Amino acid sequence: MKVEPPAVSSYDEIKVNIREIEAILSAPPMELPPWPEAMITLPDGRTVYIRAIQESDIRPMLGYLEQVMKVEKDFYDIVGVRVYGEVLALLRKRMKDPFTMVGLVDGEWLGFANGRVWDKTRAISLHTLTFSRRAKLGWPMYYAKTYYAMEILKVDEWWSTFESYNGWRMAGLSMAQPTKPYPEYQHELGGAKVFYLNQDMWQGRVKNYIKEVIGEDLNFKVTNAVRKANATFRVPETLDL
Repeated sequence: MKVEPPAVSSYDEIKVNIREIEAILSAPPMELPPWPEAMITLPDGRTVYIRAIQESDIRPMLGYLEQVMKVEKDFYDIVGVRVYGEVLALLRKRMKDPFTMVGLVDGEWLGFANGRVWDKTRAISLHTLTFSRRAKLGWPMYYAKTYYAMEILKVDEWWSTFESYNGWRMAGLSMAQPTKPYPEYQHELGGAKVFYLNQDMWQGRVKNYIKEVIGEDLNFKVTNAVRKANATFRVPETLDL
């Protein structure tokens, strides 16, 4: 848009360094504590290693997600597209204060969970994805990011929405998450209803309930053997959705 200046200027054009533009477009990040690596035993006896995403993971993940977004069942297509955008946003630095976790079993990427921090009082759940039906990774991955928000960040509220029936049944229904008044409050994922947890709900019942469902708590004392087994990140060879 061009508007005639109200005063005489010495210049008709001003050259702007793109680094100055980037300083405007990308807001300064909050100082968030890192996610401490953790491990947890799956029902089949295998150990899942949950760590923060690394930049070297992103390109392989994007290639795999291109396949996920073509699966036209259980809403994998829309979730795959949105997760692709969220992962790419990490590389392009176009998401405010994100936190992203990957769940690995012997180096194979089988679980994904992410969210972002709205402000000091609120964190937003974005997506939880698993890539192996038999692994039963949904609970541990959702628990890990909720734990990070409520226990490490200590936000007052954790906002979720659910695009799939399975996601809502697992976390929305099973955890008895109430909703905010709609449409006054809308989740950023398509303006859907906001389901939420606050600290009273989390500390009073939900945290212990999730641990009972999973069968154990997150173990933050990761062994060298588990760390070594997951030293090399790789995506699954096939889709198991």
